[in-house]
Amino acid sequence: MAQLSILKENLTKCGQEHLLKYWNDFSEDEKCLLAKDIAEVDLEEVNEFFKCATLSLEDGSTKLDDKMEPIHDDNLFSVIREDKDQVNLYRQAGLNQIANGTVGVLLMAGGQGTRLGFAHPKGMYNVGLPSNKSLFRIQAERIIKLQNLANESYGKSGHIIWYIMTSEHTMEPTKKYFEQNNYFGLPANNIVMFEQGSLPCFDFNGKILLDKKHRIAKAPDGNGGLYRALRERGILDDMERRGVLYLHAHSVDNILIKVADPVFIGYCIARKADCAAKVVEKSHPNEAVGVVCQVEGKHQVVEYSEITEKTAELRKPDGRLVFSAGNICNHFFTAAFLRKVGSTFERKLKLHVAKKKIPFVDSTGARVSPETPNGIKIEKFVFDVFEFAEQFIAFEVARDEEFSALKNMDSAGKDCASTAREDIYKLHKKYVQAAGGTVEGSVCEISPLLSYAGEGIQKLVQGKTLSSPVHLRAPEENDEN
Repeated sequence: MAQLSILKENLTKCGQEHLLKYWNDFSEDEKCLLAKDIAEVDLEEVNEFFKCATLSLEDGSTKLDDKMEPIHDDNLFSVIREDKDQVNLYRQAGLNQIANGTVGVLLMAGGQGTRLGFAHPKGMYNVGLPSNKSLFRIQAERIIKLQNLANESYGKSGHIIWYIMTSEHTMEPTKKYFEQNNYFGLPANNIVMFEQGSLPCFDFNGKILLDKKHRIAKAPDGNGGLYRALRERGILDDMERRGVLYLHAHSVDNILIKVADPVFIGYCIARKADCAAKVVEKSHPNEAVGVVCQVEGKHQVVEYSEITEKTAELRKPDGRLVFSAGNICNHFFTAAFLRKVGSTFERKLKLHVAKKKIPFVDSTGARVSPETPNGIKIEKFVFDVFEFAEQFIAFEVARDEEFSALKNMDSAGKDCASTAREDIYKLHKKYVQAAGGTVEGSVCEISPLLSYAGEGIQKLVQGKTLSSPVHLRAPEENDEN
């Protein structure tokens, strides 16, 4: 009874006492589960989130055209147009940091593969390459190869620490998958998994919804939940203990991701950037991606829905779009900046709101799956820390070399397994051709253990014509089927 009295007092004070409506129907275990759910929620904080969220909904139709300007040239680097010798210097600088063990990777892997028709964490998805490698395996093997390249260049066996942010629903299956696959050849103690947080779902009147009579309806707090999770899960302290100074952060679903890209890292360090974003040139004015730009003098991502078509179509004298820097969820941070965000700026992050159809327990105690939006989910976005950076850089890369999103089933015809495979094949054929070889046909895969970005394959392909399907593997893989 003492527990119930305290719960009632705290909930009533915050206008959420309805969460106890069915308390007398519960078993002791169910009472414990609901009490735990409530204890994990800072009620005053989430009530304030709701107030701010509803204000942002009201402002959602406001266009930002008059407040926007493109990134200044001083803050925009294009690896596409830069001198190759200079790019190689940045690459070597990045490899040097990897050899010294100062580089980590932050992988945002909280998503399920639901939209792919895959009932597991998205990182476990196999897109159907000849190797049948999953996204997790491909990225792990790129880390291994990069460590080897750094060792070859500098004679030091530095390790890239792999921080993987999961969600409540993906943590256990992700851990089991890595264990079952022997961590893909990486030391287990160099892979650190942690959960992002969650936030309650609300109805339109600010009442927290129940998913079951004894469970609060919750949703992940978005990829911007990274910053709070880094602080609360002890990851910032772990980085400090290990001497990790620089982080490459990215989402799990980009099959072309250059994990811990040494060119990106080397350039950002040379420019003393504390925060940076890789961008690709928008394919057309109305492509549904956010653009990195400045709004009232501060760097941020403006979603395509926040500007008019007229502004989206503005072009420079050379014909390129004025607002062309498409955001691809691919970032550089210093550990010091992340520490500063965790202690100061995380509380100031914008709240992004979506009206959703959220299953809930109605006034009769029945669980309902609504056919129209009945509430809101609140998220924070990883890119909303740009404005707090003292030195922010946008780093433009070639789309066909570094960005191919995997979000949909093949029936969608874009950002799906078929397009991901096709993009890998095209890039790897390009690598073969650059090394003096020829590929007849469309299927071409190069193992990450053999080559990180096309290097080291000349002896295998120079002067040769290879017939599709082509699958080039590292020596240690050659005994595999």
